[in-house]
Amino acid sequence: MRPVVKFLGDELAENIIAEARSILCKLGMEIHNAGIVSTLADHGAKVDTGKNRVCLTDAIIDQALKTAPESFKLYDVLGRQTHNLSGYNVYFTPGSAAINVLDNDTNKIRTPTTADYVKYAKLVGRLDNIASQSTALIPGDVHQNISDSYRLYLSLMFGTKPVVTGTFTIDAFNIMRDLQLAVRGTKEELKAKPLTIFSCCPTAPLKWSDVTSQNVVDCARHFIPVEYISMPLAGFVAPVTLVGTLVQHTAETLSGVVISQLTNPGTPVLYGGSPAIFDVRYETTPMGAVETMMVDCAYNEIGKRLGLPTQAYISLSDAKQLDAQAGLESSMGATLAALAGINNISGPGMLDFESCISLEKLVLDNEICAMTLRLVRGIEPKEDFPALPRFEELLQDQHLLISKHTRRYLKEEHYFPGPAIDRANRSRWQEEGALSLRTRAHREVERLVAAYEPSSLPDDVKRELTTLMEKEADRWGMDGLPHANR
Repeated sequence: MRPVVKFLGDELAENIIAEARSILCKLGMEIHNAGIVSTLADHGAKVDTGKNRVCLTDAIIDQALKTAPESFKLYDVLGRQTHNLSGYNVYFTPGSAAINVLDNDTNKIRTPTTADYVKYAKLVGRLDNIASQSTALIPGDVHQNISDSYRLYLSLMFGTKPVVTGTFTIDAFNIMRDLQLAVRGTKEELKAKPLTIFSCCPTAPLKWSDVTSQNVVDCARHFIPVEYISMPLAGFVAPVTLVGTLVQHTAETLSGVVISQLTNPGTPVLYGGSPAIFDVRYETTPMGAVETMMVDCAYNEIGKRLGLPTQAYISLSDAKQLDAQAGLESSMGATLAALAGINNISGPGMLDFESCISLEKLVLDNEICAMTLRLVRGIEPKEDFPALPRFEELLQDQHLLISKHTRRYLKEEHYFPGPAIDRANRSRWQEEGALSLRTRAHREVERLVAAYEPSSLPDDVKRELTTLMEKEADRWGMDGLPHANR
């Protein structure tokens, strides 16, 4: 039996959905994109052009939910299926778009570079329990107007796993689409085997900017999957109660589903988000707060009730170092997310309110992911009945270390973590250097990066990717790309 955690009863979930629909139909969304407003008006939405406010109808919402697919698959750079985003299947993805990296040598944060990104891409490819890449950090050694496309380029050049990405500008979408087409070859093949998921973020409360709403439309036109990242902050730009925050999150996310499905029915979507409570004491948005995790798991239940696959930013920490708080918050979030069945769990490697990534933490989080994946497999009998023969063998031999039963099921039943996790007795730990978690994790980073093997993406495709990226860099006045990406 797969263990599952739930926070909402049926009646409460239905009430939340009903209230969100009422808000969309009576208060509406503020949408700063004339083309989208026109499309919604053509489908019967009521538009107040003076306030850029659009009130939907139940018929529009129902039609969008009818055409939105209940699942979709992802494929890696080489065209191999890696994800089936459906039901209670769970997959882990590193956090995205960090503006800082925690430097292990100095234990201080700094601006990331291309070299940091390449090292990250090489590392994440070796982490077996993290199913996809993300465009996890923003290199500071390229023009800001190519930072979105450049991160995707580096992921495709140095990694193999599918990529969770996104863009902060309308202009960057075309080059990011073309990079994917270079890998897949044709738009039909890209549609058949999606390579990326784009994060698209409404603005709390109840607003879509021109840029983010256009991203939804552009992705829909090319059947590129989208995850909606609604970010209500409980007690600040959302009601202080968790139920009120869920109502707002539902309304904002449903509006995104409507935009994508009216643009191109059947476009794959993830019912996602990154909500948080607002800690009034420090004026911060703690992703490691238990209430934040509860909201994430609860909106996942709503997404499943609406027949959509789900996503959440949850398995991450607000700590500033790789310390006990980082482990506490990340492991609790990952465990709850996995038990709730969130399909795409985003956050490993992240610190400091989603602003910093640590490669050492990513190694630790890979172990957390493995433990939670083992957890959700549950407990099932493996030739355990009848039990009498096993205990007769135990009493006869006084151990079961070399029993056929032990050898058959040991690795299936027991997860054995890597070197970052200490399970030695004290004397052996001391003999091996009495290493701290940070040191063990750093050694594992260096070992895995050293074991990197380039992807088997054909050389002509890599040359095309580089040509596309060099042209984009030239367009923004750069003489070339940083040498660290070679």
